[in-house]
Amino acid sequence: MCAIMGYTGQDISRAELERHFACLKSRGPDQSRTIETAGGTLLFHRLSIMGLSEAGMQPFQRDGCTLVCNGELYGFRPMKAALEERGWTFQSGSDCEILIPLWREHGVEMFSLLDAEFALVLYDGRTGSWLAARDPIGIRPLYYGYSQSGHILFASEPKALMGLTGKVCPFPPGHYYLDGAFHCYCDITQVDTVCTDDLDTVCRNIREKLIAGVTKRLDADAPVGFLLSGGLDSSLVCAIAARQSEKPIETYAVGMDTDPIDLKYARQVADYIGSRHHEIHITRQDVLDTLDELIYLLGTYDITTIRASMGMYLVCRAIRQQSGLRVILTGELSDELFGYKYTDFAPSPAAFQQEAVKRIGEIHMYDVLRADRCISANSLEARVPFGDLDFVRYVMAIDPAKKVNVYGKGKYLLRRAFAGDYLPESILQREKAAFSDAVGHSLVDDLKAYAEECYGPDWQAAAERYSYHAKPFTKESLLYREIFEKYYPGQAAMVADFWMPNRDWEGCDVDDPSARVLGNYGASGE
Repeated sequence: MCAIMGYTGQDISRAELERHFACLKSRGPDQSRTIETAGGTLLFHRLSIMGLSEAGMQPFQRDGCTLVCNGELYGFRPMKAALEERGWTFQSGSDCEILIPLWREHGVEMFSLLDAEFALVLYDGRTGSWLAARDPIGIRPLYYGYSQSGHILFASEPKALMGLTGKVCPFPPGHYYLDGAFHCYCDITQVDTVCTDDLDTVCRNIREKLIAGVTKRLDADAPVGFLLSGGLDSSLVCAIAARQSEKPIETYAVGMDTDPIDLKYARQVADYIGSRHHEIHITRQDVLDTLDELIYLLGTYDITTIRASMGMYLVCRAIRQQSGLRVILTGELSDELFGYKYTDFAPSPAAFQQEAVKRIGEIHMYDVLRADRCISANSLEARVPFGDLDFVRYVMAIDPAKKVNVYGKGKYLLRRAFAGDYLPESILQREKAAFSDAVGHSLVDDLKAYAEECYGPDWQAAAERYSYHAKPFTKESLLYREIFEKYYPGQAAMVADFWMPNRDWEGCDVDDPSARVLGNYGASGE
């Protein structure tokens, strides 16, 4: 995980840009470098993952171009070899070094060639053009805004842009910016042809494509570890990785000190796959002491994102303190593809698919944001196998009549795909539990109780101050919003709205995002 920043004007000094960029140092603690070009300034903080030598340091400069990229380009070695056959030479083992040659050979068509998670900014000195782009899901973060003089700024996180621009916007996933305009190069949610494979074929393809997605994300020149909740998604990632690794993988689980639901399941998975397992216990005081810091690093006020981030941030902090790991694989994106507890209430397959399109299209503001910030704030890199582009395209194209829950068990296709000996049957069939609840029901209860202590009966009057976008609707949401506004005043539109179940569906008109409030939660929290 690295941090990038770019400014396309000349009226903000290098020193001022570096002062703002310094707040992203945790994303890239190894090295920092600034390069001023004829068109503006590019800045980079490095976390060394691929090509660990000094030669892999950015910004890269060649053939009149200057580039910064926070990314992992999977399968870059064959592309690099092909470029070498055409006469290109390279100075490092960095995957991102191939991007300038690709730009020179293909222009914006290069993005269709990439199997990658990335955010980049490039200045082309030959044409005076500025290029910026982000991967189709938005796994790597990028934000932008305009200076008082009207020049565009880019940065990995919004906090680096605060004070430099009046309005901070998330860079749209699957888009590139060139010479003043944004263009969509990939809508990952668009399905041109519905997949009509039979059930056996669908499940075989899901299995093979997820295995490929995990395997390619094990490629790193730095140590790799895994978050393991004991739920289906993270357990599958760990089980696949354990089969692909020559030595036991390192797994980490987190739970409250009073009611850690996930810890017992994570331990069962770890024992089954033979991982070197670590448990991190957190307390009510840890949660409350971390809340302000957490909202600052997340840059959100969303209830479920903050709840779910608490355990993730604290376990990643422990990983950073206790190990030499640099790369962390996680289980995000499975819910958006295969369904949540609330999508069991989808009134039709078409409605299920429409909800998946919405959730994948917005995930860069929610679960992907959570994984990126919690992990990068601790100088680690997040990799998301369920976000593999080939995997996402395939699952999105499956006939939604096969994905909607008509089986009496959510995520049936995924469970069926890995039937056998990948996981204990009890884990493979374990009901979905929201991460913030499964860390311990007391985590959410403690946060709600703290919010009750902070506000009296007139709290709704305070909430009116934030009615310009996503007005708080509970004391807990007001607490989060007030902390958010302290650091990001007037910037709530960076997030579309509160993540909530689809209230238009019968059974989903609830006032809390937790699956715990749904009628079908059942044994999920046991």
